[in-house]
Amino acid sequence: MKKIGILFGQERSFPQAFIDRVNSKNVKGITAEFVEVGEVMQNEATDYAVIIDRISQDVPFYRAYLKNAAATGTVVINNPFWWSADEKYFNNVLAEQIGVPVPKTVLLPSHTHPDDTTAESFTNLKFPLDWDKMVEYIGGFPAWMKPHAGGGWKSVYKVESLQEIWDAYNETEQLVMMLQEGIDFTSYFRCYCIGRKHVRIMHYEPRNPHHLRYDANFDVSDKLLKTIEDYVLKLNEALGYDFNTVEFAVRDGIPIAIDFCNPAPDANINSVGAENFEWVVETMANYAIERAQAHDGKPQINWGTFVQPAAKKKTTRKPAARKTTGTTRKKTTTKK
Repeated sequence: MKKIGILFGQERSFPQAFIDRVNSKNVKGITAEFVEVGEVMQNEATDYAVIIDRISQDVPFYRAYLKNAAATGTVVINNPFWWSADEKYFNNVLAEQIGVPVPKTVLLPSHTHPDDTTAESFTNLKFPLDWDKMVEYIGGFPAWMKPHAGGGWKSVYKVESLQEIWDAYNETEQLVMMLQEGIDFTSYFRCYCIGRKHVRIMHYEPRNPHHLRYDANFDVSDKLLKTIEDYVLKLNEALGYDFNTVEFAVRDGIPIAIDFCNPAPDANINSVGAENFEWVVETMANYAIERAQAHDGKPQINWGTFVQPAAKKKTTRKPAARKTTGTTRKKTTTKK
């Protein structure tokens, strides 16, 4: 029997619905349950073929447990190694390199020295920073300041002057922040992506109160929606995430990726609504079953297409010919 587990914290609607849906399908040899974490012995495999991770971003113990699980054969959604290293600023770099539009963004050093450091730890850091140059680069005001690693809309500031930047910056303590171009959008979309192949585009209005954000209906073309779908797949294939959300702000007909580092995306029925909730439960249940059926017990440390080791250049060499009477053939090398 292959087991599918879900690791979660305070959320309730999605984990129970996911487990119930998998089990209701009565797939031979497949069962689903809440993960139980006991004594974690190094290099020992778990009982799970697949684990859906919803909480390790907040619990370092769980993150270490999942790395051990992935290394010993469990499919962990999403890759705990990449998730540990990933952050929103790098995602913007990745997006630009694969041709997906993103806001112009500047990385800022933390306002307060990290623990166990002093001013001497920052010998290489320019001081003071040229704030006017950074504001000019992102296109002026209004702009946004947000943590470079994300955090569920925590410590996010809309700023409309240098003084507002400095006031916000003074509150951020040891957070590494980004200063980002403000996008004056005419429509906005939040998109689920599961398995790097299933996409659900949701009309989303971030300016509404939280419980009304999915209560939106923008009049846009099928061509625009197809472009958004293509960008969602392109980003998740490069990132290697099998459960993620991607947000786009549309300005002048161009979808600009705003936020696409959400590997434990909101799936609360009370916020995403019944129809979106049904889609994500059904699609994730089917995908988890698919992964469990293909599970072979080998290490499951898979990366996106962007994060891959450089291919080693191979040189094809022909073996030296045997000596013959009166003739010696030279060893040849075929260069690529």
